[in-house]
This record gives sequence, C-alpha cells and structure tokens, in this order.
Amino acid sequence: MKAPTMQAAVLTRYGSPDFIQIQDVQKPAPKENEVLVKVHAATVTAADTMMRRADPAIARLFLGFTRPRNNIMGTGFAGKVVAVGPEVKEFEIGDEVFGETGVGFSANAEYVTVAEDGVIDWMSPKISFEEAATVTDGPLTSYNFLKNLGQIKTGQSVLIIGASGSLGTAAVQLAKHFGAQVTGVASTRNLELVKSLGADEVVDYTQTDFTKTGKKYDLIFDTVGKSSFSKSKNSLTGNGMYLSPKLGFGLLMQMMWTSLFSTKKAKFDATGLRSPELLRSDLNELGKLIEGGKLNIIIDKKYPLVKAAEAHRYVDTGRKRGNVVLLP
Repeated sequence: MKAPTMQAAVLTRYGSPDFIQIQDVQKPAPKENEVLVKVHAATVTAADTMMRRADPAIARLFLGFTRPRNNIMGTGFAGKVVAVGPEVKEFEIGDEVFGETGVGFSANAEYVTVAEDGVIDWMSPKISFEEAATVTDGPLTSYNFLKNLGQIKTGQSVLIIGASGSLGTAAVQLAKHFGAQVTGVASTRNLELVKSLGADEVVDYTQTDFTKTGKKYDLIFDTVGKSSFSKSKNSLTGNGMYLSPKLGFGLLMQMMWTSLFSTKKAKFDATGLRSPELLRSDLNELGKLIEGGKLNIIIDKKYPLVKAAEAHRYVDTGRKRGNVVLLP
C-alpha cells in the first residue's frame, strides 16, 4: 500500500524564496509520545527567512552545511489533534492546540508531529487558529526578552525598535502590562498602530534618530536588529540593557565586553532553544494575558500554503505589520 502523502513547503537549497517548492511528501505518523496535528494555520517569520538564507552562516552547524537537514519550512503552528501515540496521556483526538517545532521545523505543511512534552499547549477559545499560530513567535520571544532576560520592572522606561512587527506589536503590549513607560520606534505609516497598542510615545525613524533626542531608557529592545549596543549605549540609563534577538559577531563581542567592563549591558537569548518546560510556562502566562484581553494578536497578511514563497518575499520587504500566516 502506498504511504499517505501531504503537501509541504520544502526548501531545496539556501537562498531566495524561489528555492521554496510545494511538494507532496510522506505524511508523518506519530511516535509513541507524539501527537499528529492537522495544521490549520502556520507562520512565516523573520526567523524563518533567516533560516532560508542560513543567516548567520554559523546556523549551518545545526541546519545543515550545504542544504537544510530538515527541509520543510516553518516552526509555529495551530490546528487539531488527529492522532496520538500510545504513550500520550494529556492530549486527545479533537483537541485544538498550538505550539512550535523549534529546530525540527516542518510546520509549513498539512500535518506536523509534536512530542507531548514539547512546545505545545491547548488553544484559548478566545482566539482563532491564525492568531494562535503566531503566539510562539512575537509574543513568546518578546515575553522572554522583556521578562526573563531584561527583568522588566514597573516604572521603567522602555524603547521598542521595530514596534510594528511581530515581536514589536507584542512587546509594546507586554511592556505596558508590566507597568513600563513605552516608546515605540516605527515608520510613519505605522505610528497610529503602535499608539493603538498602548505606546506612551512614538518615534518616526524616518524623521528622528532616537539616539539624538537626549532621552534615556532602562531597556532598549531592538526587535529587528537595526541598531546596536554601541549606537544605543548613550541612550541607556546607568544600568540599562540593550536587548536584541538578532545575533551577529558585533553583538557577541559587545555582550562579552559589557559583561566584564560596563554597567550597561548588551544581551541576546535564543528563545527557541530554551527548554520546552520553560517555554510552556511562558506560554501559560501569555494565555492568561490573551484570555484577559491584555494581549491582542496583529495579523497583516494570510496566504495559502501554495503561496509560501510569496509570503517569504513579503516578509523579506521588512514592511509587515504584525504577523504573516500560512493556511494549509
């Protein structure tokens, strides 16, 4: 009997979106401790586009040197459990779930398998599959950077660079929830969106350089890696932190130097490489915020799975507002 197949967005080699093909591949079967999820929505993120380009180059150490080892794209997903392995105890067929696959990728497909003790949780009844699929990108990363890495406190002054993107729209809302005074940096067309999310002030980067305003911040969260610690340090308070999820050689050197010689710190964390147990704890907290109406998910565009390459091209423009979603 022929093995069942499914459609998936497959990356045939590193580089442009042209190397993403929609192919029929073998449908996965859950192992003893796994659930099989029928994917109703998945994400295309800036991190996905970096994986597509193998950027930074050091990423090839775990992605694969000459071509991606796990060549089905995507990490964030939401859908329904359609099968469970014999050792699965918590999840049942029919459960609506969301989560991420981490360095296993494979979420930009009609079906995906996830370990029961992996990054997976039940969906809130208050959000759609499209919204739930994005929670493990912007909200989860921003929560980790602000709460765990930056140790944000009530009354602090926080600057969010890239405040209209996936991480930025979540970060503005989370920082306000934690009691901070929030300034969002965005382009002219996105200022009203950032204000609507609760930002106390906005900076139009096409008109104003935040480093020249004389204002100082306890935390600068550069969600898009457009600045640097060296450029931002004069805008930090005496014990301020520059946080960025975009790791490069420059940031690595700044982290090492500031850890030894400066009260102002440069910091990075790979959210997706934290333990599933810690990530599930953060997801639980985010779920409470979503349930309480404290965190809204912003979706810019939705694409059918067959247009995954087009979705990547749009994310590559750097102009997305919030999140981009694929619908298998």
